[in-house]
Amino acid sequence: MHVLGIETSCDDTGIAIYNDKLGLLANQVYNQITVHNDYGGIVPELASREHIQKTVPLMQAALKEAHLTSSDIDAVAYTAGPGLVGSLMVGATFGCSLAFAWGVPAIAVNHMEGHLLSSMLEDKIPDFPFLALLVSGGHTQLISVKGIGEYKLLGESLDDAVGEAFDKIAKMLGLCYPGGSALSRMAQKGRRARFIFPRPMIDRPGLDFSFSGLKTFTANIIRQNKKDDQTRSDIARAFEDAVVDTLIIKSQRAVEQTGFKRLVMAGGVSANRALRAKMEQVMNKLGGEVFYARPEFCADNGAMIALTGLIRLKSDVNIGLGVTVRPRWPLVELPPLMEVNSFEKVVANIAQKNKL
Repeated sequence: MHVLGIETSCDDTGIAIYNDKLGLLANQVYNQITVHNDYGGIVPELASREHIQKTVPLMQAALKEAHLTSSDIDAVAYTAGPGLVGSLMVGATFGCSLAFAWGVPAIAVNHMEGHLLSSMLEDKIPDFPFLALLVSGGHTQLISVKGIGEYKLLGESLDDAVGEAFDKIAKMLGLCYPGGSALSRMAQKGRRARFIFPRPMIDRPGLDFSFSGLKTFTANIIRQNKKDDQTRSDIARAFEDAVVDTLIIKSQRAVEQTGFKRLVMAGGVSANRALRAKMEQVMNKLGGEVFYARPEFCADNGAMIALTGLIRLKSDVNIGLGVTVRPRWPLVELPPLMEVNSFEKVVANIAQKNKL
């Protein structure tokens, strides 16, 4: 069974094809960084226009990469939310139109569930239950995962998402948009402990996050110091250390609270090297394991949408040709699958056969 996945939630256009026995057959992504860079952030109207221009060429490229034709596609999955409504509408209308023309089902996929399941695209696949740390430009959440669709929100950011905070501080440091990865590279040149930044909300009970105060603290430090390269690097290092420590402290607290020994990190910020290294150290000490996807699957992509669509298709969930978009769509509102083990059946052969 071949599922074509379409991702257009924000500023990345992704088209992929996933087979239930062979794994990922094609993965095409177009990034809009150059389009939005001059504006210092995403311009929703421009993002929608870029999606309109790129969806058809990327779909054709994906079919060519997979050595398939439209008649080989058994279903079309598309991101229905959360995200920018204009961008979502492009992918939803395109996906439903393809499904109608090809005579196949259309599956509305939750973008964050796609991220949560992106680690399943790798050879090392976590068993249920596990704890998920979702860290992206729009979300910072700790989720208890007992099965597909069996999600419980344990904690989230009360203000800025961690990825958003990275981008805003990067802009203050004079880095181009999106600045999260550039800030991390700058932080590698920084001297440890020249600046000591607060670790927000770690002295409070619970698993919620807050990064607005840390952002303000960092902005003040930037204004009070010279703008030479070393100072900027030292500030970047202090900021990244504070964010990583905060995420780890809260995640460790969640592991101890749930008793889960497996933690999945997903979303764009999960590609951060410092976060991965420190989280692995902490989980090893706790006798647990960390799972995450390769960097290209941490960012928005069609592969995670195709995989999630396949899982939902086999359970007859979120299927229909009616165009569905939900700019706000909490994970906890998703229905659980009837069979807890259905996911293992779907991905049983990925590790042996996936070639991408």
